[in-house]
Amino acid sequence: MIELIQDYWLYFLVGQYPNGPLGGLTLTVLLSAAALLLAMPFGLLLGVARVSPWRAVRWPTAVLVQVVRAVPLLLVVFWAYFFLPAVTGVKTGQATTMLMTLVLFDAVYLAEIVAAGIRALPKGQFEGARSLGLSYPQALRLVILPQALRHVSPSLVSQLVATIKATSLGYIIGLSEVSFIATQVNTLVFTKAVEVYLVLALTYFILCFGLSRLAFLLERRMTARAAPAIKVTA
Repeated sequence: MIELIQDYWLYFLVGQYPNGPLGGLTLTVLLSAAALLLAMPFGLLLGVARVSPWRAVRWPTAVLVQVVRAVPLLLVVFWAYFFLPAVTGVKTGQATTMLMTLVLFDAVYLAEIVAAGIRALPKGQFEGARSLGLSYPQALRLVILPQALRHVSPSLVSQLVATIKATSLGYIIGLSEVSFIATQVNTLVFTKAVEVYLVLALTYFILCFGLSRLAFLLERRMTARAAPAIKVTA
């Protein structure tokens, strides 16, 4: 396995770059981070809409979130790459297709995370903000959302972990992310399939486990900060 890593580590890391498109582990990480960052504004809007006091806003958003969450990501990737170009006449590349799909899914999951963070806050927070003369949008922007986002920061890191694993579905449309590169390496060294996929599994494990530990540390830090406040209130 050491020899395999020595021979193919650069290909595993960046794919054919600079003699071809960027791929490998670098593409996986960049695609995941970009999807989460681009999905954040949509997730915030949908999350706020999920807890809106107006049914005309809350119900359609709930339907959208539940429908997207109920559809397998694999199916959406197929639709985006094969069906939409046939309908619209506009064909997108593998990376763009996967990015759009991940942004959609991240947005709805972030919406649920944001909505849960808002619901977890005491109702007095919002009522106090409104009693000070703040409008509904001002109360959300200045009082509610800063607290909610701070409390759900571990969940945001966990969502990044889920996104990193979801990028492996790009394999079915030929996206040269890390699992696709591993398959190509396996084709080149046909007799070392166990070693190739063991390296791939260890790569995912190290990356995702490290981020999961970060989420755990953030959650413990949030809990430690909240403990003195609870004691004072009591």
